[in-house]
Amino acid sequence: MIGYVKGQVAEVGDGVVIIDNSGIGYEIFVSNSTIAQIGTNQNVKLFTYMNVREDGIILFGFYTKEEKNMFLKLITVSGVGPKMALGILSGIEINRLMVAIINKDIKTLSKVKGVGKKTAERIIVELKENLDATAAEVAIDDELLPIGTEIINQDEQDAIYALRGLGFTQSEALKAVKKAKPLAKDLQELIALSLRNLS
Repeated sequence: MIGYVKGQVAEVGDGVVIIDNSGIGYEIFVSNSTIAQIGTNQNVKLFTYMNVREDGIILFGFYTKEEKNMFLKLITVSGVGPKMALGILSGIEINRLMVAIINKDIKTLSKVKGVGKKTAERIIVELKENLDATAAEVAIDDELLPIGTEIINQDEQDAIYALRGLGFTQSEALKAVKKAKPLAKDLQELIALSLRNLS
């Protein structure tokens, strides 16, 4: 098995990158999240999953171990293969995916391209118990909304992720967004007002 591939990014395409390692170009299928975190002409390390099939060998790559671990969980779900799992990771941010599973949020999962209601239900049923064991630990590290938190809407989630990207903790972002929400008319204003609450 190939645990990871390290080398220079030679090409970036639609859902695929080519990593040049000692003159060998490894074609690796990746999520939108991984593509967003890498650029061309730089050295990267992608954690990989090798899918061996009758018609060939396919490499799937992940910028973080967390994304790979979620991919490995998804492909244990009946009816979810590697390509669908990668599509899910491309369609929903990993932390939001975990929150949706923990909160049994079928509606959010069903919005991901290629995931119907029945598939969303299977993902929740087959993974919720698996995630519960680690959810508390992840929440402590501010990677998820605290368990028991009221489910928030899309704009609030996007505002929280934006603030997290600026270096604020999950707890700080959540409090600021909740305080700003009654005064905000749209996402942009919600982010701006939340930032004022944090300044």
